[in-house]
Amino acid sequence: MTDARSRATACHAVTVTDTPKQTMHLARRPHGSGDAWVEGPDGRRYWGMFGAAGLLVAHPVAGILLQHRAEWSHFGGTWGLPGGARHEGESAADGALREANEEAGVPAAAVEPRFESVMDLGWWSYTTVVAAATEAFTPVIGDAESLELRWVPAAAVDHLPLHPGFAARWPSLRAALDIRPRLIVDAANVVGARPDGWWRDRVGATNRLLERLRILATTGVPAALLGLAHDRWRPVVALVVEGQAKAVADDGVVRVVRAPADGDGAIVELVHAGDGPATVVTADRDLARRVGGLGARVVPPSRLLALL
Repeated sequence: MTDARSRATACHAVTVTDTPKQTMHLARRPHGSGDAWVEGPDGRRYWGMFGAAGLLVAHPVAGILLQHRAEWSHFGGTWGLPGGARHEGESAADGALREANEEAGVPAAAVEPRFESVMDLGWWSYTTVVAAATEAFTPVIGDAESLELRWVPAAAVDHLPLHPGFAARWPSLRAALDIRPRLIVDAANVVGARPDGWWRDRVGATNRLLERLRILATTGVPAALLGLAHDRWRPVVALVVEGQAKAVADDGVVRVVRAPADGDGAIVELVHAGDGPATVVTADRDLARRVGGLGARVVPPSRLLALL
């Protein structure tokens, strides 16, 4: 985010300290459709006509990617996340990835969004998009909004002078970094919960469910469905199929599990063998009892179907 001083300054000297010392003169980026201040009913002002978003990138070895904010910026001199105003019609995830690429050279192909945490004031919102770095990369300052970019061990983040907004959210974000939820869908049970003629074409009905699950896995699942904190999660999604439905196509986003015998047994095995909290979508009472005994959360098909 920027303030009035930023708009009056054409370029600033930026020192990069994670690489050999160098000074670069970088111009500010052109304004986007959302680059403006929003003033609330209490007089507080926030940057982003359509809200704002930032990207928290976590790497298992390097740590957390932080941005040392330019002195002239809002809360200048503090440490926070690369991010900024969202464009009109832009999702929070897309906005965070775009801003992080523009400000810090974060390659979209090297990060995998995991969950979103929203601070919503009613008239303005800020979304922290938390992503795992799937490969190591060197951040590169891309504009005048950064003094420095640095990978910081998670345990050392709160030793730095943090941007107040990030400081308030960091404890709950850090607590969720290692959570990798799983959503396991009982295909036969979910397909059978909607009388849309599925019995005439079980494979077609299962393929339609798979297509809708792919969209949900990409855009995110409400945290309430998974019983988790924050707002939206991108869980590992598995669709368990049996009988004729095993003829469905494989998918690159949703894992298709073809039950070697009965679907219930395959679902129980998935819950037992996997890591991370599991949510099973089924209305089968016996299956619910079995997976519940293994610690899984169970939700009825109606709650999933309402999202598709």
